[in-house]
Amino acid sequence: MTQVAEMLRTYPADLGRVDREALMRCIEECYSCAQACTACADACMSEADDMLPMLRKCIRSCEDCADVCDTTGRILSRHTGYDANITRAVLEACATVCRACGDECASHADRHDHCRVCAEACRSCERACRELVTSLG
Repeated sequence: MTQVAEMLRTYPADLGRVDREALMRCIEECYSCAQACTACADACMSEADDMLPMLRKCIRSCEDCADVCDTTGRILSRHTGYDANITRAVLEACATVCRACGDECASHADRHDHCRVCAEACRSCERACRELVTSLG
């Protein structure tokens, strides 16, 4: 059992009708994507100096995506005083940022494996966010 699953299992109050599996998957995907984006931005900065201008937008996209994913994971981990409207807005924003970052990284994936890995993480996180939004009704 993952730490996220264990924390959801031990939450003392009722979580209502939220799909716990979708919530758990989304939290885990958000943190995984944040890590991949942080590592990809760092790897981009380690590429040859003549590559940096081409990777500037990728670095920025990765850093933005990492911040949004980390924040989304944190918000989804708090349940007291839950507001579905805020949760939906945050999930939509995260999915949007993940799509943009995934597209940017995919455009470099043929030359940089770290961008390929990051694009995959972004796509997975985007799907998890959209699935959780759908499950919220």
